[in-house]
Amino acid sequence: MTDQIGRERVIQTKDKYVSELLEKPNVVGVGIGIKETRGEQTGELSMVIMVRQKLPLEGLKSGVAVPAVVDGVPTDVIEVGELRALQSRTDRWRPAPGGVSIGHYRITAGTLGCVVRDRQSGTRLILSNNHVLANSNDASPGDLILQPGPTDGGQVGANRIGVLERFCLIQFSESEPTCGIANSVVEIGNAIARLLGAQHRLLAKRIDPQAVNQVDAALARPDNPADVLDEILAIGTVSGIAPAALGMAVRKSGRTTGLTTGTINVIDATVNVSYGSGRTATFENQLVAGPMSQGGDSGSLVVDGGALRAVGLLFAGSEQSTIFSPIQLVLDCLQVDL
Repeated sequence: MTDQIGRERVIQTKDKYVSELLEKPNVVGVGIGIKETRGEQTGELSMVIMVRQKLPLEGLKSGVAVPAVVDGVPTDVIEVGELRALQSRTDRWRPAPGGVSIGHYRITAGTLGCVVRDRQSGTRLILSNNHVLANSNDASPGDLILQPGPTDGGQVGANRIGVLERFCLIQFSESEPTCGIANSVVEIGNAIARLLGAQHRLLAKRIDPQAVNQVDAALARPDNPADVLDEILAIGTVSGIAPAALGMAVRKSGRTTGLTTGTINVIDATVNVSYGSGRTATFENQLVAGPMSQGGDSGSLVVDGGALRAVGLLFAGSEQSTIFSPIQLVLDCLQVDL
């Protein structure tokens, strides 16, 4: 290890050249640390130069590259990305990355999954769930989308980020009745029950056992494309897809629980999901992992645990499980690509 005299020299050199080094376009920080070579510490004290991204030396202009030695003191370049003041995921973000609060102006809040591209136009669009961006079918294209979502303080005037573009319709297997005859029978039956002093009442329900779904997904068009980032908080920029497999490690970045990890333990699942207000929808071909989400995480992109590849779109769960749709089904339904 470098002795005390060497340490003082490194400190003095760092203080002397810090301003000059920070003027380089890719440098975001300068400090002192142990130099690493091929991933192993050498025991040699050095000036650590923190850069947004490590770039090949041959691609850099003269004077831009960080010198290997400054006044006899070795340097060590490490990549740290873009440094930003930390914000809560429920704050207003501009530009907004994946993993933060978003929602249709009439819901509570969900998660901005990621940015995708329209297959025909190449337009950058925001991906999340139908029940996050389209209010579970009860919305129309052009409706306002807020970031953060309403329950996190999002207001129509100040927090608009875009509008609803399109969504995959959810077919409900159980929902509120629309049949006038059924409603009339219930009213008459309950009137008789009241007259007789009965403590039970009839309840009408619309049943459609043939209604099945593949995805809960929707898109929003940002007002300003520069207001959304391709990257996902704590994960990075996802650029491909990966097929799901039993035992596969996955992760997600969500509005409520942040970055969490899990393992796929069920594939090809058929599940019944409650949407409240007496509505239930059946989904086929779903993926199930352990407990890695809570309310408000809906819309999170589920990513391969070991690579920047998308696996699915999270939309439901419980205290014991997390449900997500295979990402290819989502992309095909909405006609977009990562």
